[in-house]
Amino acid sequence: MAKSSGATVRRRRRVDLSWMKAPRPDEDGSMALVDHLKELRYRVILSAIAVVLATAICLIWSDLLYRLVFRPYRLSIVMYEAAHPGADVNLVASGVSTPFMFTLKTALYAGLVVSCPVWLYQLWAFIAPGLLAKEKKYTLGFLATGIPLFLSGIALGYWISPKGFAMLLGFTPEGVVNLQDISDFLHFLSVMLLVFGGAFLLPVILVALNLVGVLRARTLSKYRAVGIFLCFIFGAVATPSQDPFSMCALAVPMAVMYIISEVICHANDKRRGVSDELVLAD
Repeated sequence: MAKSSGATVRRRRRVDLSWMKAPRPDEDGSMALVDHLKELRYRVILSAIAVVLATAICLIWSDLLYRLVFRPYRLSIVMYEAAHPGADVNLVASGVSTPFMFTLKTALYAGLVVSCPVWLYQLWAFIAPGLLAKEKKYTLGFLATGIPLFLSGIALGYWISPKGFAMLLGFTPEGVVNLQDISDFLHFLSVMLLVFGGAFLLPVILVALNLVGVLRARTLSKYRAVGIFLCFIFGAVATPSQDPFSMCALAVPMAVMYIISEVICHANDKRRGVSDELVLAD
């Protein structure tokens, strides 16, 4: 009797790790709302773990990250001083803990970029249960397009960021010393890069929604003008520098990718036998 009660206590003391397992969908791919929420929690936890591990690895190359972060700033200063001789602009670290937090934030943003294959896969895996078995083969295509597009957006944002910084510095009144806090500068740069990277995922998201039957190609065609207009609105609002060059550099590729997504969705609807009449009925 004592042994039985002891075994019961040991079983109760075991940590419940069932929450770390993703719920399985039914044979037709459907899931209850509670299971969808559990699935979301599972995917978010795995993505967070990947970001934390990538951040820890990026801390090893903190010196390289410093050079990458400060390069757009140095280029913008060269552009600004060429147009405003004698201008005084400097980076400063205000506070004892600022350099330490700057290092952690730099590694965190770098870890978010490095771990993009993991969290992009988790995003697809969250959508995949709603697909038919023969359509889950598109997982490789989702990653093969999503990862390069996200990294291309990051690269484009990094390339045009010096021009945006130089334009904003141009509003500094004459005789005023412009002191740039490194934390504010890092936040400005990271938001710009992540906005560009996320915006370049537009075609992947549109095609994924089309695959699960949420979005039809006919809908994209019907609202094409509105979609392109919203791309330019998003480019004007989302870019931190607010200059026309950065806005167009983001909005024009988004508009082009919207049209490409529309073509792909039309081909997918045709393959699946979805007619315009059916779409209109929906």
